[in-house]
Amino acid sequence: MRAATLDPPFPCTHCPLRPLPGFIDGSAEERTFIARRKLGQLHVVAGGTILPEGQPAQYMFTLLSGWAFRYKTLSDGRRQIMNVLLPGDLVGLQSHMLDSHRHSVEALTDVSLCTFGRETVWAIYKSHPPLGFALTWLAAHEERLVDDAILSVGRRSAVERIAALMVHIFKRAEAAGLKQGDAIPFPLTQEHVADALGLSIVHTNRTIQHLRRAGLIRLADGTLSIGDLRALRRVALYWEQPAEPRPLF
Repeated sequence: MRAATLDPPFPCTHCPLRPLPGFIDGSAEERTFIARRKLGQLHVVAGGTILPEGQPAQYMFTLLSGWAFRYKTLSDGRRQIMNVLLPGDLVGLQSHMLDSHRHSVEALTDVSLCTFGRETVWAIYKSHPPLGFALTWLAAHEERLVDDAILSVGRRSAVERIAALMVHIFKRAEAAGLKQGDAIPFPLTQEHVADALGLSIVHTNRTIQHLRRAGLIRLADGTLSIGDLRALRRVALYWEQPAEPRPLF
């Protein structure tokens, strides 16, 4: 892992995510079990590799703070971003079902991650079935996010794709406690947006400017605000129901 440091584990009792309505806190017994399985707190700087594609799967993480993204590359360097990762998301769960990572994960900003060993997944299923169900729920949730991304790339127009991405990221960031006033942090560049949606950077820039001129979004100084969320959803053909509270590890 490049530009990474490992500190002692962060106490679950002081976790800033657990009080948020977007997460399920779990029982005291479950929190104790999770705390005992932690190896430490990993810190990775922006641009650093959290999981390298093709390498043995040794760890699983919970993203405690910062933003990251999961992606795959072709042999010529072209990249497809599969998902943007926000605080509370599990990182590396898919790899634990395999011997090596089939994708990479990169820190979009400086990040802090709660670190677990590979054996934790089996220990959860073996001794804490409710936590095992929570892991399965999170895997299904991740699959649904990828399904939505495939729908955008395969069937939505450029305007619909970017509008849907903005709504999706805005609502997820709000649930993760990142909304301040009417805005959320938005560290994605136009290149990231293009790589997530299968668009050229030129087309991405042109489409974002169109949404700006229409007063639907405001992007400035690394923040995103949405002028009329309902109108932007209509543009995106994106009417997802409110997200259920998610388990937190």
